[in-house]
Amino acid sequence: MKLIRFGEADHEKPGILDRQGKRRDLSSVFTDWDRKFFQQGGMDSLKKHMENLEVFPEVPDSARWGACVARPGKVICIGLNYSDHAAESGMALPMEPIIFQKGANTVVGPYDNILIPRKSEKTDWEVELGIVIGKDARYLDSVEDAKNYIAGYCISHDVSERAFQLERGGQWTKGKSCDNFNPLGPFLSTTDDIADVHQLPMSLWVNGVQMQKGNTNTMVFDCYFIVHYLSQFMTLEAGDLISTGTPPGVGLGMKPPQYLKAGDVVELAIEGLGRQKQICVNA
Repeated sequence: MKLIRFGEADHEKPGILDRQGKRRDLSSVFTDWDRKFFQQGGMDSLKKHMENLEVFPEVPDSARWGACVARPGKVICIGLNYSDHAAESGMALPMEPIIFQKGANTVVGPYDNILIPRKSEKTDWEVELGIVIGKDARYLDSVEDAKNYIAGYCISHDVSERAFQLERGGQWTKGKSCDNFNPLGPFLSTTDDIADVHQLPMSLWVNGVQMQKGNTNTMVFDCYFIVHYLSQFMTLEAGDLISTGTPPGVGLGMKPPQYLKAGDVVELAIEGLGRQKQICVNA
């Protein structure tokens, strides 16, 4: 199943992509793809409608694509989780996952603008695989058990302001939490639609030039390990988002570094998870 949301910001409705790729409006039977939906077994209820999607109205082509899930309770990110990106950064592979968080209000639609923050000269791009938690997870017994707590996967754009992140003191939060710094979607693909989440090619382009090219098979810590690991420190709630790291090719790693400016167009793709496209504008 491919879950989508549509409509104006803060007024999105839940929908789904049918087998022909048409968006269908499911707001007559579901309120939203949010914590309550996932935690109370909404995915099982949704499956019952999959054979009769034609009874639901089509979403107009003009309707905005929202983030594929409602605002999560937490956005947890994993740093330096691709071996080739760590090499690009000149940093040793981490012994344990590097964890930081973004503000949950950074999550926006996959085609919404990237807002270049005021006084920013180092806004950077990062294509990432996103995990959406399907039910509350706390002190999971095993890595294998973690599979049962994942609702699905999506493209997560971890936009970053490097000067705010690395040169202004403190932790990384202020370089990661600027407005619109996490376009998400276009859809959430449920786990049964992805044959092998650890064999997905991923790419990012700026103004038509490919900057990032990688594959989830170079993750240092895979998706199941990450979910199990995080559950030992905090409760992962249904609907939470985990961004699992980025492959090489970020602007910071270039010689000389290259960053986004107003008018730039960024496009992202992960096999089986669709494409995103954003235009950069000044905040």
